[in-house]
Amino acid sequence: MAVAQEVTPPPAPLQVQLLTIGEEDAGQRIDNFLLRICKGVPKSHIYRVLRSGEVRVNKGRIDQTYRLLEGDVIRVPPIRIAEKQEQVVPGAEFKILLEDNHMLVIDKPAGVAVHGGSGVSYGVIEQLRAARPQAKFLELVHRLDRDTSGILLLAKKRSALTNLHEQMRDGETDKRYLVLVHGDWQNERQHIKLPLHKYTAADGERRVRVQADGQASHTIFNLIRRYGEYALLEAELKTGRTHQIRVHLSSSGFAIAGDDKYGDFALNRTLQKADGQRIALKRMFLHAYQITFAHPETGKPVTLKAPLPPECEKFLKSLPKDVASATPEAGDD
Repeated sequence: MAVAQEVTPPPAPLQVQLLTIGEEDAGQRIDNFLLRICKGVPKSHIYRVLRSGEVRVNKGRIDQTYRLLEGDVIRVPPIRIAEKQEQVVPGAEFKILLEDNHMLVIDKPAGVAVHGGSGVSYGVIEQLRAARPQAKFLELVHRLDRDTSGILLLAKKRSALTNLHEQMRDGETDKRYLVLVHGDWQNERQHIKLPLHKYTAADGERRVRVQADGQASHTIFNLIRRYGEYALLEAELKTGRTHQIRVHLSSSGFAIAGDDKYGDFALNRTLQKADGQRIALKRMFLHAYQITFAHPETGKPVTLKAPLPPECEKFLKSLPKDVASATPEAGDD
């Protein structure tokens, strides 16, 4: 007796899609929009259908640089997307410092990446999107290193994202960090201006070094208090380069406690274990504690603060204390 074989139904025929652009996608380039909605499709194929005129906006041909307007109707041709196993991202919420219709500001814990990639399956942005499936738009405004804790801005509207990016590019935001360094820090207020160059190390990690032809970079450090052979500093960013605070300090002879990329590795191993009164430190002591910016909708100044995490506070309390230094007022020297 013949056994009936299970027949796999043929895939449904691919169809043309007509998509209407809403407020959250207005202002985006057509190529970036297609790359986002056609996940799994090679970039080369996206640009091929754009060049061929198969993608139309309001029934007319456009090129890849066209910026979408609210109400535009896009014709997306049939594109077969490679099927792949979607990884399930666990939704997560984080401590919220501010939330309204335009933006979300959280206090990111240390050890959590802001986005997936380079060996990390997912990060803050993917977890927040998973926790908020109803959110039409949610994008990172800037980044924090995985091992840095503190204030992280996200935009809930494209207009807010664009506005905040412009403020950061024009130097209109004020970002401050708290950082603990090892060494005999002398100055109450010190400017460090060293050009920074990004490169990829042999292990595939992205790194930064001081290099004459690198990007101009400027950090101001204010001494808050000395703790024996350590000093707690406020870092005031005048430019926002990758790993700027970490490289400016290490290149000036001051290792950040717990920095496993640019720090003092022997010191870090020592800090991993308690010693007498001093408790163990199992993270990098770098925390984005304050930011000031103009609200993207109202234009009014907003200042937000995130206190030092408990593990950093406890570590400071376990160190010997020197005479406190008055925190200098930020301003022109």
